[in-house]
Formats: sequence, C-alpha cells, structure tokens
Amino acid sequence: MASAALELMGFFLGLLGMVGTLVATVLPYWQTSAHIGSNIVTAVANMRGLWMECVYQSTGAFQCETYNSMLALPSDLQASRALMVISVVMSILAIAMASLGMQCTLCLEGSGAVKSRVAGAGGGLFFTAGFLAAGGLPVLSLYIYVNGEVQR
Repeated sequence: MASAALELMGFFLGLLGMVGTLVATVLPYWQTSAHIGSNIVTAVANMRGLWMECVYQSTGAFQCETYNSMLALPSDLQASRALMVISVVMSILAIAMASLGMQCTLCLEGSGAVKSRVAGAGGGLFFTAGFLAAGGLPVLSLYIYVNGEVQR
C-alpha cells in the first residue's frame, strides 16, 4: 500500500511539474527590464518570452506582440523554445505511461512485471522532462549575460 501511495504522490508531483513547465513556456516573463523616465508617469516595463514580447506602461496599458518568424529569432531563444516544448511533450507521454503502469489502474492487468516497468519508464520520462525544462532557462540567461543585456 505504501508503494501505491508513493506512486500517486510521484504522479501528482509530475503532473504539477508539467503544468508549471507549460505555464513557464507560455508566459512572457523570461527577461524583464524597466525604464523610468524623468517622471514616474513614463515608467515602462519590457518583458520578453519565448513566444512574444510585451510592454507594460505605468498608465496601465499592457500590449503584447508575438514573434513573426521563428527563423529570425536569436539562437538562444530557439534553443530554449525547443527544450521547453520537448519537455512538455515528454511530460504528456510520461503522464500516459505512468497512468498505465500505476497499481491503482486496471490497465495491463495480470502482468505485474510489465506494469512496474511501464511505471518506471513513465518516471524516467518525468525525470528527463524535468532536466530538459531546467536546461531552457540557463541557455537564455547565459546569452543575456554574455551579450551585456544585464542591468547593473
């Protein structure tokens, strides 16, 4: 019974990780910078994500524009995009495999060894997806640091 509880906990943690990765992939808060003019009314915050660039003005206006061409993007952005999308896809596959292999499901009934191997493969996919998602941010942050876009 304890191993079934551990399987469920691992499954829900993996599901939470997949949702977090999906949210981080979609939101435009990968790189933020702010500019405050001579008075506070002209404050502008620029945000850059994997899919769009957004501008927030102190007057309350929030405007986003998606990137027009994938090939025109810098290589760091393309690499981060690829890592994050592959991570989300692998997480979805891991959810499917882990669901089939968990002890609380009726799929693959009668073959305990196969069921445990499928659950283990789902866990391995979750692990790999986590490493891919964790690799997306350092690629982009290294590019920002090397090109001097860091505000000091």
